Amino acid sequence: MKNLKIAVILLVLTLLLAACGSNSEEENPTSGGEAEQDTFTIGVIPAQTEGAMQGAMDKLQTILSDELGREVEIEVYPDYNGVVEAMNYDQIDMSYLGPLTFVIAQENSGAKAIITQLVDGEPFYHSYIITHKDNPWTSIEDMLKDSKEVDFAFGDPNSTSGSLIPSIELQDRGVYKSEDDHQFNSVRYTGSHDATALAVQNKQVHAGAIDSAIYNQLVEAGKIDDSQLKIIWESEELFQYPWAVLESTDQDTIEKLQQAFLAIDDPEILDAFGASGFTEAKNEDYESIRQAAIKQGIIKE
Repeated sequence: MKNLKIAVILLVLTLLLAACGSNSEEENPTSGGEAEQDTFTIGVIPAQTEGAMQGAMDKLQTILSDELGREVEIEVYPDYNGVVEAMNYDQIDMSYLGPLTFVIAQENSGAKAIITQLVDGEPFYHSYIITHKDNPWTSIEDMLKDSKEVDFAFGDPNSTSGSLIPSIELQDRGVYKSEDDHQFNSVRYTGSHDATALAVQNKQVHAGAIDSAIYNQLVEAGKIDDSQLKIIWESEELFQYPWAVLESTDQDTIEKLQQAFLAIDDPEILDAFGASGFTEAKNEDYESIRQAAIKQGIIKE
């Protein structure tokens, strides 16, 4: 009889523990992170400060969700650095970011470039220095002769074409070391390419650095008037902005993402990035940007 009582008690305890476990799972359906893992998250830097990207991002989410067979969420971040930090801390699975911010993410978290955009069929763009047509300069050499009278604008400090590449050019010409150490009348950061273009057009600054593809996109959209502006310097070719995944991303997912992007022909999605299409990319495509970042001390060898 004693043994029977013990057996009954053990059975009751087992049933109670099982019930608690069942209730716990019902109260926490995402325990173990399974639901979170099922969502593929993408962080995107803003192509411009003006113009709605949400419609294009909604369409892109649908395309990628269908291709991956899982929910995809795309968030447009307010600045370049936010995307890099999100990737460094594994808060997102994929990112669309500038070449400079990509090589920083590659250095810090092993980010892997898999796709880039085409502009007029080419995966390249340039850094421009532009000025107002009323200014007398027709070249960067002309402008630098009057450097002490020039108010100069960069874009975002983490921008490749709006900051890194033109700052190296000006540094090599001996007129610029930093925002506080230069031979201009003043130096400022506008935060974005279109803000720089408008600052030059509205004569708030004398000259500024800008992404060539975004410059052309702003002209085509009627947001700036190129008859009021002059391009006085153009950099060498720069490989376009990459879409990058975490180093841990499996090959099957990478191939599905590449297939999805290569097939995109929706004008609204393409226009959001000033693109004519997409093509595959790899880390080696950004080696020149990595070397430039090393030169500026942004990345340590």
